[in-house]
Amino acid sequence: MARWLDALAAKGVEELIFVNRPQPMDLRLPSTLFSCASLTRLYLGVWRLPDTAAAVSRHATFPNLRELGLCFSVMEDRDLAFLLEKSPVLEVLVIVGSNPGVRLRLVSHSLRRIQLVFTYLEDINVVDAPLLEKILHWSTFGGYRPNLRRGMTCRSTISIGHAPNLRTIGYLEPGDNEIEVSNTAIVAGTKERIVPSVQILAIELQFGSLSALKKVPGYLRSFPNLEMLHVQSRTAKEPTRKVNLKFLQEGGPIKCVMQTMKKVFFYEFQGLKSEVAFLKFIAERAQVLEKMVVVVASKCFSSGDDLNAKLKPLTSAKWSRHDCELHLFKSPLSGGGAPSSCHQLASAFDPFDLIYYQESL
Repeated sequence: MARWLDALAAKGVEELIFVNRPQPMDLRLPSTLFSCASLTRLYLGVWRLPDTAAAVSRHATFPNLRELGLCFSVMEDRDLAFLLEKSPVLEVLVIVGSNPGVRLRLVSHSLRRIQLVFTYLEDINVVDAPLLEKILHWSTFGGYRPNLRRGMTCRSTISIGHAPNLRTIGYLEPGDNEIEVSNTAIVAGTKERIVPSVQILAIELQFGSLSALKKVPGYLRSFPNLEMLHVQSRTAKEPTRKVNLKFLQEGGPIKCVMQTMKKVFFYEFQGLKSEVAFLKFIAERAQVLEKMVVVVASKCFSSGDDLNAKLKPLTSAKWSRHDCELHLFKSPLSGGGAPSSCHQLASAFDPFDLIYYQESL
């Protein structure tokens, strides 16, 4: 295998997709891979990364690598950090199905997009990434969500430091993902821990969980210039008996809701009172809201419940902007849905707008 990689390096190969089949999954990838200095695009699947502390030369580098994909590969923090350090022009990092517990510490002056699919990193620490535009995270793969083994957790911390060009982030899961903003901005003469550059946010929210819902105001206040909000409704793991959203009104006005939010997309609406209350809260306060799209889950039609009655508090509300458009669609998904990843749309302006719905109500 090492000789084969040497031959590819000698030929100056630029794009390589290298998958270990059949398993074992923890087969160590030969360190000679680092001799392929001509690579511009590299995807590795079902490997254990080389021991960068012992087996790889400190002088190894991928001087031309712009896109790196690590798919169902076993790695340690130091291996991931080594790959990023040795890829000085890397623009796109894709991680699919990594082993849990890995921490990503990001210091890169070239990276523009991070895609995490079916991946639970323990920490994502954006220390210094001046060109980073998107952090895309989908906890499902092909519509499938993993069942974590007992004792495992999908909780993680996302720390945002110097990332002045970050425009898009999601899907985040309030209650599972903690947001920490280490960079401060001066607003009206006071220091605030906010990310003013973010315009598009996607969240996956358990509307039956009060603890998850209480995280939402903090999320929204972290992104004061938000223009587009995508919300995926999800069944709560541990439902709260009674959910009251009065806490949304505490702590003062939420700037992005009042002043900058233009579009809201709500997926897989289940007919919960907390879902309606959340949408009504936005509708009554969003002064520049142009469009609200609600995709109703198929179970709302099979249950025989009166959908119009459930939505009446929203449709009869006193909307802050009277000419805002409300669009209702029927979901084509039969068993409920989860945010779907689309590699082809990752480079689009809004990678979360998949438009999987067509039948209007």
